[in-house]
Amino acid sequence: MNQIRTFARQYKKSMYSFRKYLPFYKRNLKVAFPVMVTQAGQVVVQLADNIMVGHVGTAELAGVSFANAIFMIGFVTLIGFSQGLTPLVGESYAKGQHQRASQLLRNSFTLNLLIYLAAGLLLTGVGFFMPRMGQDPQVVPFAQTYYFIMLVSLIPSSVFFSARFFADGLGDTRHAMWITVASNILNIFLNWLLIFGHFGLPALGVTGAAIATLISRFFCSGIFVAVLFKARTFSQYAREALTERIDRQTIAAISRLSLPIALSSMLESTAFSFAVIMVGWIGKVELAAHQIANSLGQLSFMVACGIGAAATIRVSHQFGAGRIDDTLMAGRASVHMGVFYMFACGLLFVLLRNVLPYAYTSDPEVVKYASRLIVMLSLYQISDAVQLTSMASLRGLKDTKRPMLYAAMSYYGIAIPSAYLFAFVFGIGPEGVWLGLLLGLSVAAVLFYRRFHRICREAARPETNFAHRPR
Repeated sequence: MNQIRTFARQYKKSMYSFRKYLPFYKRNLKVAFPVMVTQAGQVVVQLADNIMVGHVGTAELAGVSFANAIFMIGFVTLIGFSQGLTPLVGESYAKGQHQRASQLLRNSFTLNLLIYLAAGLLLTGVGFFMPRMGQDPQVVPFAQTYYFIMLVSLIPSSVFFSARFFADGLGDTRHAMWITVASNILNIFLNWLLIFGHFGLPALGVTGAAIATLISRFFCSGIFVAVLFKARTFSQYAREALTERIDRQTIAAISRLSLPIALSSMLESTAFSFAVIMVGWIGKVELAAHQIANSLGQLSFMVACGIGAAATIRVSHQFGAGRIDDTLMAGRASVHMGVFYMFACGLLFVLLRNVLPYAYTSDPEVVKYASRLIVMLSLYQISDAVQLTSMASLRGLKDTKRPMLYAAMSYYGIAIPSAYLFAFVFGIGPEGVWLGLLLGLSVAAVLFYRRFHRICREAARPETNFAHRPR
């Protein structure tokens, strides 16, 4: 009888907690769903390239994998830099500072274009060192071809992400979703034309995949600029932005928030890219299998990034309005949603581990290795969800410097050394690389989650002047 009463009390408590969070789940999901589709679109481009190129050959698939491992270090870092705009615009919007939002739009466009161009020049130099990175000689020519064309896509990407993260700050996430969906359809169609050669076009293979992605990204950016000036949500801001001047203080404010986010993104992306390189030391079959599992992980992660982006938006709006309790609830709700989604993805990956690899390749050796790595992928889904949504909530509070240090410790101090130790010293192989990544992500999840709770508790104290505490 006592056990029944205890269960009943726990059940009532859980139902009360669920009802308390339900409005936050609904509001977060309303913002998150379009971003989830948009984020999925970013990785669908790579997914389409991997699947279609994988049917051309194993060396071609490994080459695209290696090229993306290097390219994504820069690309994810640059996206992270652009994300600094969202909490600034979100706070300005919540406070009714519309001119400030227009000023942020103008200055972020200029700053992002310059940063993306500078990064492109740096990454061009990196591309010439690919033959010296210990990869299979058959893989490198395909990797360099794909890589150098992808670098050109940084130009339209700078425009697209400036527009997108400004729109996110206003709480409008639908336009980016529809533009991304249209771009993905175009990219897949162009892949079909250019990779395999249809309608009299030459079969370009890896080169065709890169060109298709480049064209779709120019399409994305052009459409979003037109939307900024035509859509009612943005048109006033866009017109006013044309009259705003480039302001050093605004550039500095964006940079102070954006640089730590960019460095945190770089730390995480380089950890995963180093994992690709380490697996490449083992062999091209293992590398192709790693890319299959990794691309599935990127798909689940990027969709979960939509929940994270919604956390940044919702937390920044609540915090800008001075509602600290709602700020904490919005952040927690995002963590709950992220964990639920990523757990479902992990379960699905395990159930379909022997089926999913065939979407990429018919090579039985690659399929065998990939099915084993997909199991490892499923194990870190929950840790990935917690670290992602907690860090996104911290960005909504404009707290970025300490999380950057946590990221450095988790990925460089734990994930990469552990991956090497498990894979090569202990002789576990590719699974050991993934085990190291799991360990680093778990540490990051604990640190980010505790940080968000501590800051919200401090902000709730009457004596705390949170608006002026150092970041």
